[in-house]
Amino acid sequence: MTTTGAHQDATGMTPGGLWWWGRRRSAVLDIGLAAASALECGIQGVGFAGQAGLPVPVGVLFGLLVGSVLLVRRRWPIVVVLVSISVTPAEMGYLMGIVGLYTLAASEVPRRITAALAGMSTVAVFVVTMVRVRQDVAQADAGQPDFDASGWYVPVVAVFLTLGLNAPPVLFGLYIGARRRLMESLRERADSLEQELSLLADRAEQRAQWARQEERTRIAREMHDVVAHRVSLMVVHAAALQAVALKDPQKAVKNAALVGDMGRQALTELREMLGVLREGAAAEVPAPVPLAAVGRAAAAAAEAASEDGPCLDALEELVEQSRQAGAVVELTVLGEARAYAAEVERTAYRVVQEALTNVHKHAAGAKVVVRLAHRAAEVAMQVENGPSDAEAADAHLPSGGNGLVGMRERVTRLGGVFVSGPTDAGGFRVSAVLPVGERAA
Repeated sequence: MTTTGAHQDATGMTPGGLWWWGRRRSAVLDIGLAAASALECGIQGVGFAGQAGLPVPVGVLFGLLVGSVLLVRRRWPIVVVLVSISVTPAEMGYLMGIVGLYTLAASEVPRRITAALAGMSTVAVFVVTMVRVRQDVAQADAGQPDFDASGWYVPVVAVFLTLGLNAPPVLFGLYIGARRRLMESLRERADSLEQELSLLADRAEQRAQWARQEERTRIAREMHDVVAHRVSLMVVHAAALQAVALKDPQKAVKNAALVGDMGRQALTELREMLGVLREGAAAEVPAPVPLAAVGRAAAAAAEAASEDGPCLDALEELVEQSRQAGAVVELTVLGEARAYAAEVERTAYRVVQEALTNVHKHAAGAKVVVRLAHRAAEVAMQVENGPSDAEAADAHLPSGGNGLVGMRERVTRLGGVFVSGPTDAGGFRVSAVLPVGERAA
């Protein structure tokens, strides 16, 4: 029977080493012990040959072969112990027995087998020791008539000698084996903790990547809302300015002033968003933020940005800007107006703003109805336009198809409902309902 892979790892044995040795010093140690055991058994083989009536060279050769078995103690510890037990009556192999018992107790051999072999070795040594002590006592009685040894002397001496030979290597081997298993358990726990830390780091990196992606998406929505609406109105006014520049200079001057005002407003909103980004970056430079806190930092940045954004109080001004661009817009407010959370008000404003921007892009000259309803637990908004006026000049505004997607993302993020689609009259309708939750202070 061989030792298990766990014991091989604990003792440094690997398949790529010399035979079953994984390290050179292990091979040197075993070869040295085998040589010493072979020399001991060879010397003891002389006495064994005399007692057995064999030629001395045969006894010496037998002792050398028996002692060299210690070379395989790491690979087959049970074989070494069995050989030491079998040669115990010949009174040879003491070193092999001690080292074999230690190796057996320290290995991963089942404890019942270790106990059985250790018991067999103890019994064999006790019997041989008792016989030898009895012979020595008999010789002492014959040479010294005055020497009187009672019946307890022989077994007590035999027990002490047997325990002195067998108990220390077995106990020390058990201690070393338990220590190896403990170290192996600690290594496994350390590896497990390292893997868990690696998984936690990967998850934190994924959360950080998700937070960065969410922040980029939010900034993209803000940029789209600001740029698309303001620039769309500027293009509409510029087209009107081009049409009336020669016919009505006064109106042309008015349209030019509106274009300038809208451009300044767009730049102001863009500057505010870029300022928020710069402040967030400056706060992160002196003290690096842990990966697990990136999501919280992004959420805080979004909340800070939402507090500075537009609210429902500016809805009338937004509608007036569309009217100045030539659109016919009707605003209807139902229910009692009250203050909501900043993110709710900004989302409602952006939905109406993007819907009006789409009207300027795709339904030039159409009549628009904007409805805002304040309810007990929600606020609803609807922007509905009729069919486009064929006589109205198309400003040829580009469209990236992100307006409706951005509105839906904003509304669903707050747990609301968003619906959009064409009407039976040939127009288009955008509706959104947002839960208001607790009122803002």
